[in-house]
Amino acid sequence: MRIGKKFHKKRSVKSGLPPGSLVHIGETSSGSAEIDMITYDSVNIEERHYRQLEECVLPPERSGVTWVNVEGVHDVEVIRRLGDCHSFHPLVLEDIVNTVQRPKIEDYGDYLFIVLRMLRPNGESGFSSEQLSIILGADYIFTFQEGIKGDPFDPVRERIRSSKGKIRGMGSDYLAYALIDSIVDGYFSVLEELGERIVDVEEELALTPEHDTLHLINDLKKEIIFLRKTVWPLRESVAVLERGDSDLLHDSTRVYFRDVYDHTVQVIDTVETYRDLLSGMLDLYLSSISNRTNEVMKFLTVIGTIFMPMTFLVGVYGMNFKHMPELEWQNGYFILWGVMLAISLLMVVYFRKKRWL
Repeated sequence: MRIGKKFHKKRSVKSGLPPGSLVHIGETSSGSAEIDMITYDSVNIEERHYRQLEECVLPPERSGVTWVNVEGVHDVEVIRRLGDCHSFHPLVLEDIVNTVQRPKIEDYGDYLFIVLRMLRPNGESGFSSEQLSIILGADYIFTFQEGIKGDPFDPVRERIRSSKGKIRGMGSDYLAYALIDSIVDGYFSVLEELGERIVDVEEELALTPEHDTLHLINDLKKEIIFLRKTVWPLRESVAVLERGDSDLLHDSTRVYFRDVYDHTVQVIDTVETYRDLLSGMLDLYLSSISNRTNEVMKFLTVIGTIFMPMTFLVGVYGMNFKHMPELEWQNGYFILWGVMLAISLLMVVYFRKKRWL
């Protein structure tokens, strides 16, 4: 898949539709949506898995924190029924199924709506990108994923199951921190692989720059632009969480969001550094190609200059005049060859002395 197509998703299918229309935009996964629910407190934990939404997921009477993870936002009917069950705003549901959202945070009073992107290394093709939508309530969290296999939340699930760390004794805001922190940590893995690819291209550029090298640089620039568009808005969202303007965010959790904010700034610094490196590499590639062309032209010019006097002599003695004294010389042919070779040799010595060869 080409880089440009991987990051480009058409939004024209929503043209003319009223606000709140649920139209999925993005890659369509096979099958219906799958729902996992984890309810926990400091003592108990319960896990459930749903393949069909037959009832509202959140029970009316519950204790502790409930985390509901929905895999597959292409299943619009499931998203609509969840929204009806839990009174989520239609614009929130619209943004969930529209997977080309800009990272953001919105306060709806009873809950916060957060959109960000999960990035994972994907071998030769760079990295995969998946939108994650989070609805953070007082004692619950809904996460909506596109349905791409895998996510970075397995360590969080393991900490909940094994009761490691503070997560079982904290509220839903701390769970939101843990999820967002896992996503931001995944950015570093993507940047590490991207940095290795940049180093490889830089070495190739220094040794043997080819036309394919330009394609590699352009692909890397597109990935960096996508990362930049992803991380800068995320910084704004995490800053809002760090300030804790909502009643859903406790003071004890703000320090953790401050740590995530610091990590986000580090990611931005790395992205900007890579962006400057790629811009310099593109200039270096153009300079290398220009220098190579100049070297070839210089070599051809020197060769042409060496043959110019030989061509002159051959042209003179190739004229069809009847009375040319040299034509009657017994060794004229060999003398002319000797003169031409001597001139060529002297010119080669002179060019090497001037370091033109």
